[in-house]
Amino acid sequence: MSNPSSTTETLAPSRRADRQQAPGPPTIRAASRWLVLGAMAATLVLWASAFVAIRHLGQDVPPGALSLGRLLVASVALGFLVFRRRPTWPRRTDWALLLLCGVAWFGIYNLALNDAERRIDAGTAALLVQIGPIIVAVLATVFLGERMTPWLVIGMVVGFGGVAIIARGFGGGGSGDRVGVWLAVLAAVTYAIGVLAQKPLLRRLPGPEVNFLACIIGVVSLLPWSGELVTVVREAEVSSLLWIAYLGIFPTAVAFSLWAFALARSDAGKLTLTTFLVPFIATLIAWVLLGEIPAVLTFVGGALCIAGVLLTRGKSRQRRSSERLSG
Repeated sequence: MSNPSSTTETLAPSRRADRQQAPGPPTIRAASRWLVLGAMAATLVLWASAFVAIRHLGQDVPPGALSLGRLLVASVALGFLVFRRRPTWPRRTDWALLLLCGVAWFGIYNLALNDAERRIDAGTAALLVQIGPIIVAVLATVFLGERMTPWLVIGMVVGFGGVAIIARGFGGGGSGDRVGVWLAVLAAVTYAIGVLAQKPLLRRLPGPEVNFLACIIGVVSLLPWSGELVTVVREAEVSSLLWIAYLGIFPTAVAFSLWAFALARSDAGKLTLTTFLVPFIATLIAWVLLGEIPAVLTFVGGALCIAGVLLTRGKSRQRRSSERLSG
């Protein structure tokens, strides 16, 4: 009669081997990575197009009216995503982070950026706003427990250098007034606050609900500019209103939904550094749609931005091999 313990010891290694050979989890992880990359690529293009749309509207639409109109349209679009199924509403303890995300990222960020682009050139604005991803990468190690790897630091330096070169390429000398500079810095800081507040929420709540509620909070914070928006709706050309609708639907409702999907499955610091590509993409879009010919430095800076983002995805050889063994 065989010993049951010896039989168990004989079967255990084969079970472990079966688990190691199962192709399911690596395949799922690979598919998830491609979905995250696709979502982030679409987000970058849509956010870059927002810079072009804001620049196109120029002096025709005041920053407060543009911010409020954009968020009102986005709230309606996000509402369709939320209420097409039974929503998952936040707990009482989630509301502090939701208020922080909504007021900072959806409210103050939009208002500050729109006003900054009226006062300083687009290159300087793009450079200053890209301080935000660096703030996120640093603070994510403190508040979210993420690792600051050497590859992340190197990619951060290279990518920001690329943004600086792009800014110099189409900055045109003077950067504008000091108020515009500080408004762009404020936009960068509130962007970082919004991302850091959103990341913990996405562990407990679906992305559409988080974005919808944050967007509603942003609308409420911008209500003092409602009279300004009414004047724009009455007097502006139809094309301007269509641009505002575009900003609300695509760079806000669609892009923020895709961003939430990617952020829920990625490190906040590493993901936000991919936005170093936004100024380069925005320049290419403006070249195609507005006929703004980019400087040669733009392509040099764009290459550095791409290199920096790729470097942030780097892993040490030891970590790669350990992931292969665990997968």
